[in-house]
Amino acid sequence: MDTEAIYQQGFAHRCEGRYREARTAFETVLAANPSHANAQWQLGLVQGFEGDFDGSLDTLAKVVAGNPSHVAARYDLAMTEMMLGMVDEACANFREVLRLDPTHEQAQRQIKYCG
Repeated sequence: MDTEAIYQQGFAHRCEGRYREARTAFETVLAANPSHANAQWQLGLVQGFEGDFDGSLDTLAKVVAGNPSHVAARYDLAMTEMMLGMVDEACANFREVLRLDPTHEQAQRQIKYCG
Protein backbone atom coordinates (compact mmCIF):
# COMPACT_ATOMS: atom_id res chain seq x y z
CA MET A 1 0.00 0.00 0.00
CA ASP A 2 1.41 3.42 -0.92
CA THR A 3 1.85 6.16 1.65
CA GLU A 4 -1.10 8.21 0.39
CA ALA A 5 -3.42 5.21 0.80
CA ILE A 6 -2.05 4.64 4.30
CA TYR A 7 -2.57 8.33 5.08
CA GLN A 8 -6.19 8.13 3.90
CA GLN A 9 -6.71 5.03 6.02
CA GLY A 10 -5.28 6.86 9.05
CA PHE A 11 -7.53 9.85 8.35
CA ALA A 12 -10.58 7.58 8.24
CA HIS A 13 -9.53 5.95 11.53
CA ARG A 14 -9.10 9.37 13.15
CA CYS A 15 -12.55 10.46 11.99
CA GLU A 16 -13.99 7.27 13.45
CA GLY A 17 -12.28 7.85 16.80
CA ARG A 18 -9.94 4.90 16.31
CA TYR A 19 -6.91 6.84 17.46
CA ARG A 20 -4.48 3.98 18.01
CA GLU A 21 -4.97 2.77 14.43
CA ALA A 22 -4.79 6.35 13.14
CA ARG A 23 -1.54 6.97 15.02
CA THR A 24 -0.02 3.79 13.59
CA ALA A 25 -0.99 4.78 10.05
CA PHE A 26 0.37 8.33 10.38
CA GLU A 27 3.60 7.09 11.95
CA THR A 28 3.99 4.63 9.06
CA VAL A 29 3.56 7.45 6.55
CA LEU A 30 6.05 9.63 8.44
CA ALA A 31 8.60 6.81 8.61
CA ALA A 32 8.49 6.65 4.80
CA ASN A 33 8.16 10.41 4.27
CA PRO A 34 9.11 12.52 7.33
CA SER A 35 8.05 15.74 5.58
CA HIS A 36 4.45 14.61 4.91
CA ALA A 37 2.81 17.72 6.41
CA ASN A 38 -0.71 16.32 6.51
CA ALA A 39 0.37 13.16 8.33
CA GLN A 40 2.22 15.33 10.85
CA TRP A 41 -0.86 17.53 11.24
CA GLN A 42 -3.19 14.59 11.74
CA LEU A 43 -0.77 12.99 14.21
CA GLY A 44 -0.84 16.25 16.18
CA LEU A 45 -4.63 16.09 16.30
CA VAL A 46 -4.56 12.47 17.44
CA GLN A 47 -2.14 13.39 20.21
CA GLY A 48 -4.61 16.02 21.43
CA PHE A 49 -7.55 13.63 21.25
CA GLU A 50 -5.54 11.15 23.31
CA GLY A 51 -4.85 13.81 25.94
CA ASP A 52 -1.20 14.49 25.08
CA PHE A 53 -1.66 18.25 24.79
CA ASP A 54 2.04 19.12 25.04
CA GLY A 55 2.84 16.60 22.31
CA SER A 56 -0.01 17.91 20.20
CA LEU A 57 1.19 21.48 20.64
CA ASP A 58 4.77 20.53 19.70
CA THR A 59 3.72 18.53 16.65
CA LEU A 60 1.34 21.19 15.35
CA ALA A 61 3.97 23.90 15.90
CA LYS A 62 6.47 21.82 13.93
CA VAL A 63 4.00 21.46 11.05
CA VAL A 64 3.39 25.22 10.97
CA ALA A 65 7.10 26.05 11.25
CA GLY A 66 7.87 23.84 8.26
CA ASN A 67 4.74 24.76 6.32
CA PRO A 68 3.76 28.34 7.22
CA SER A 69 0.85 28.41 4.76
CA HIS A 70 -0.78 25.20 6.08
CA VAL A 71 -3.97 26.96 7.16
CA ALA A 72 -5.66 23.94 8.75
CA ALA A 73 -2.64 23.05 10.89
CA ARG A 74 -2.21 26.68 11.93
CA TYR A 75 -5.88 26.91 12.91
CA ASP A 76 -5.64 23.71 14.96
CA LEU A 77 -2.45 25.00 16.58
CA ALA A 78 -4.29 28.21 17.51
CA MET A 79 -7.19 26.24 18.97
CA THR A 80 -4.80 24.10 21.01
CA GLU A 81 -2.98 27.20 22.23
CA MET A 82 -6.28 28.83 23.21
CA MET A 83 -7.34 25.70 25.09
CA LEU A 84 -4.02 25.71 26.97
CA GLY A 85 -4.38 29.38 27.92
CA MET A 86 -1.77 30.63 25.45
CA VAL A 87 -4.08 33.42 24.32
CA ASP A 88 -1.49 35.75 22.75
CA GLU A 89 0.01 32.95 20.69
CA ALA A 90 -3.43 31.70 19.67
CA CYS A 91 -4.58 35.14 18.60
CA ALA A 92 -1.43 35.65 16.52
CA ASN A 93 -2.13 32.36 14.75
CA PHE A 94 -5.81 33.20 14.20
CA ARG A 95 -4.71 36.50 12.64
CA GLU A 96 -2.27 34.66 10.38
CA VAL A 97 -4.98 32.17 9.36
CA LEU A 98 -7.17 35.11 8.38
CA ARG A 99 -4.32 36.77 6.51
CA LEU A 100 -3.83 33.55 4.53
CA ASP A 101 -7.56 32.90 4.13
CA PRO A 102 -9.77 35.90 4.93
CA THR A 103 -12.89 33.75 4.49
CA HIS A 104 -11.93 31.15 7.13
CA GLU A 105 -15.20 31.08 9.08
CA GLN A 106 -13.94 29.30 12.20
CA ALA A 107 -11.02 31.72 12.59
CA GLN A 108 -13.42 34.63 12.07
CA ARG A 109 -15.47 33.35 15.00
CA GLN A 110 -12.44 32.74 17.23
CA ILE A 111 -10.73 36.08 16.55
CA LYS A 112 -13.59 37.77 18.39
CA TYR A 113 -12.04 36.47 21.63
CA CYS A 114 -8.80 38.30 20.86
CA GLY A 115 -8.23 41.86 22.01
